[in-house]
Amino acid sequence: MHKIKLASLALALLLLCTVISANAFNTNPPVNKKVPVIELSGNGYQRGLQHGKLLKREIGEIILKWKQNIKQGTGTDADQFIKAFYTNTNFEPISKKLTPQIMDEVKGIAVGSGQSYIDIFCFQLADELWVYIDRLHHTQQNHCSGMGMAAKNGHPAYLAQNLDDESYTNGYQVLLHIKATKTEPEEYVLSCAGMVAVNGINSKSIAVCVNTLMDLQASTDGLPVAFVVRGILSKQNGKDALAFIKTTKHASGQNYIIGIVDSVYDFEASAGKVVRFLPDAANPSLVYHTNHAIANNDIKPWYADEYKKILAGEDAKDNSVIRYASLKNRLAGSNDFSYTLIKQTLRSKDDPKNPVCNTFDSKRGVFTFTSDIFTLGKQPSIQLTYASPDQSDYVTHTFLTR
Repeated sequence: MHKIKLASLALALLLLCTVISANAFNTNPPVNKKVPVIELSGNGYQRGLQHGKLLKREIGEIILKWKQNIKQGTGTDADQFIKAFYTNTNFEPISKKLTPQIMDEVKGIAVGSGQSYIDIFCFQLADELWVYIDRLHHTQQNHCSGMGMAAKNGHPAYLAQNLDDESYTNGYQVLLHIKATKTEPEEYVLSCAGMVAVNGINSKSIAVCVNTLMDLQASTDGLPVAFVVRGILSKQNGKDALAFIKTTKHASGQNYIIGIVDSVYDFEASAGKVVRFLPDAANPSLVYHTNHAIANNDIKPWYADEYKKILAGEDAKDNSVIRYASLKNRLAGSNDFSYTLIKQTLRSKDDPKNPVCNTFDSKRGVFTFTSDIFTLGKQPSIQLTYASPDQSDYVTHTFLTR
């Protein structure tokens, strides 16, 4: 009798473990679910091959959902649209030149996951695809709220961001833990299954967060955002990281908040130029941004009137403007840059219709994919949530090397 009960219990535990494993990328995450960590090592191709094999099922699923989303959003066959996008852009030459290891990583992901190279390469180009659609339909995309705080009054430097994405990506959050090589430092890279990067931090205390700036001029042969992020994180020192962001030709309008040891920087990058942005020139230790250009006037013609209205303070109903005001009201003037203040800001919904924190709702187009806080200085680390920070706790990850 006891043996039967024990056998039943063992079977139940086995089934439970199977369910937990199968739901590692559940698209309806419960509260306090943790972002899976994928360990990668070796050269670029080897890392990509590991990534592709480990997440083969998840990559297959999200590629299908990505294509369904393209069809729904554009009204055209997804494969034809992707082919046209790939044919009418030329991002590979500069990507191979400036980030050859990351291009190899993309090839490895394609082979490891069994997906076509063109699909996997174009899947990396989230911002560039939005730019392509915007060029055809002039459709604004609003994603992400970011901030940075330099070391001051005894606290280290921080970078933090709510990274918003389209709802079909929910359940595919992943943290890539990349081991150091002879030329690259150890890295933690927040990503989506099948992607090389969204944002991240390295063991040299260099971190980067990104915000789409759809109103800025783009280029069909510049370096895509994901490759810019990985290019920054591959650097061993701040001087090289800053030179990389300033001298690179950018594919998409993007805001980059970069943290280097004790300092923080904000750059609005367009195809034509890179401009440093300071919300308050009298307080260079604090930066924050959402999704509209302020310092960089390299604006697309169809956004020129809106840009003028925003600068004149006449577009108070814009989603990005409202979130920017929320960040400013909470952060400007404060000298207490504690985890408490940062987390309260990232969880804020000061305007319920235009919140900094977007709780997942399958009926809405955008949600907070994850919220992360990068701590810089002598002991760099990343804290991140699974989806929105109002429904999930922050989990800390530290480096093996210093």
